[in-house]
Amino acid sequence: MRVAVSGSHGLVGTALVGALGDLGHQVLCLVRASPDPSAGRLLWDPLSGEVDTESLEGVDAVVHLAGENVAAGRWTARRKEAIRNSRVQGTRILSEALAAMRNPPRVLIQASAMGIYGDRGDDLLDEQAPPGEGFLADMATEWEAQSLPAEEAGIRVLLPRISLVLAREGGAFPRLQKPFRLGVGGKLGTGRQWMSWIHLDDLVAVLLQGLDREDWRGPLNACTSHPVRNLDLSHALGRRLHRPTAFPVPAFVLRILLGEMAESLLLASLRMRPAVLEAAGFPFRYPDLESVLDGLLG
Repeated sequence: MRVAVSGSHGLVGTALVGALGDLGHQVLCLVRASPDPSAGRLLWDPLSGEVDTESLEGVDAVVHLAGENVAAGRWTARRKEAIRNSRVQGTRILSEALAAMRNPPRVLIQASAMGIYGDRGDDLLDEQAPPGEGFLADMATEWEAQSLPAEEAGIRVLLPRISLVLAREGGAFPRLQKPFRLGVGGKLGTGRQWMSWIHLDDLVAVLLQGLDREDWRGPLNACTSHPVRNLDLSHALGRRLHRPTAFPVPAFVLRILLGEMAESLLLASLRMRPAVLEAAGFPFRYPDLESVLDGLLG
């Protein structure tokens, strides 16, 4: 297959591009800087609205992962606008460009996020659960809607709602384990908030299957079937690293330090169920907390 990937230099994109190459697929990277079609780097600029659709002709699939890192800094008004525009505006431009092609791709896998569900306490959330409230929920709802032009053009659209991605190579886990390695780890807030997660290898496997599974379309919860409470994760990390977990971080401290971002990313409770993956019998390599910690720390 010929597969175009945006966000190819991020944690997930880098792993996906490597896996596609290992399987013998031709990978085209959608980039904003230094495009070079002869080297497989095609122009896609969400600010100017430019997309190199001529070079995209004949591509079988597009995996759209690009977007500003939501955890890169405190959510000022300007930062929130950048997060929103990088997803909503960028996806709309790409979706409209694909829909207008003479030979559009068969499938568009457009990344979404678990934040669409908001803060839902102990509710078990499958793909049929309605969106929640707050900045991330509103943004993700609008983000997913931008794929409509591609869908109306006959392109199969898959919307993986990606949970917390755990990997040695980067993302949240290296930052998460650091205070525990220093002996000052502990729960965040009450510790009772649910955390839904997926190992990077399993997420890449989900995306690869999504290229071929004609029955996968619309929302898909990209998470394991075993969410954990923050308190349980803290205790498990402490045991594995032989460190104490007696240093909780109160919610008010997180709010002072990080503002709205703390409420949405660290204190919100999201207990997701991957109903689509369960129905398909998806073989998770890291299905539960013990196996993922074995993989990350072993």
